[in-house]
Amino acid sequence: MPELPEVETTRRGVAPHAVGRRLAALVVREPRLRWPVDAGLAAQAQGRRVTALERRAKYLLFGLEGGLWLLLHLGMSGSLRVVPAGAPPQRHDHLDLALDSGEAVRFTDPRRFGSLHGASGDPEAHPLLRHLGPEPLGEAFHGQHLYALSRSRRVPVKAFVMDSRVVVGVGNIYAAEALWRARIHPGRAAGRIGLGRYRRLAEAIKAVLAEAIEAGGTTLRDFTRGDGTPGYFRQQLDAYGRAGLPCRRCGTPLQSRRLAQRATVYCPRCQR
Repeated sequence: MPELPEVETTRRGVAPHAVGRRLAALVVREPRLRWPVDAGLAAQAQGRRVTALERRAKYLLFGLEGGLWLLLHLGMSGSLRVVPAGAPPQRHDHLDLALDSGEAVRFTDPRRFGSLHGASGDPEAHPLLRHLGPEPLGEAFHGQHLYALSRSRRVPVKAFVMDSRVVVGVGNIYAAEALWRARIHPGRAAGRIGLGRYRRLAEAIKAVLAEAIEAGGTTLRDFTRGDGTPGYFRQQLDAYGRAGLPCRRCGTPLQSRRLAQRATVYCPRCQR
């Protein structure tokens, strides 16, 4: 699944092509995504200029003049490409944002777990966004925030930081990496971690996500960057995907276990 760095990489790749252009047409070839695409959305969007392309959690927010927003989620296997507007669509090319430049932002999603919604006014008020936690790279996210929300919580800390109501965009890969950097065992109860360790964890989350964004996102089977080239951060991973290999800090073989139905890799010696 594309995680926050992949979505941010996509935003940065697509924005120069889309922002400032007029939406000649919103072409909906397959409305049966995770939620059905509103039948009237294409007519609402047509002819409006794209004024912004922002990101909230793993949603891409296309701002259109007149206060209309298009909220696009890439789902499990979705991606965006900038293609000539007349390029023949392939089987899984479900949506096009056709621009007056002659290009189109094309949404491809083999599994159809992505989604497209319209929102008027403040997009943060949309039901899919209103209950989300802070952005991990923003000023509202810090160790004190994690510490305050974790009191009396018995859930494993890895599941805790992957909860979008706590902080958005910390998926499985980046949670494992941040916990390794902060030397915190992923299975430790969230409520049994002190403020100092949460401060280290918050800084680790910020660092690992910032580095992944700079590197272009993690290379996954179903994701490539908006310009068609893969990200490269996976080459730098210290925990995820390295079960059985020596810890880069202490040399102890990394172990793997399942937490909250997700595989996680950790060092049994370094992470406590």
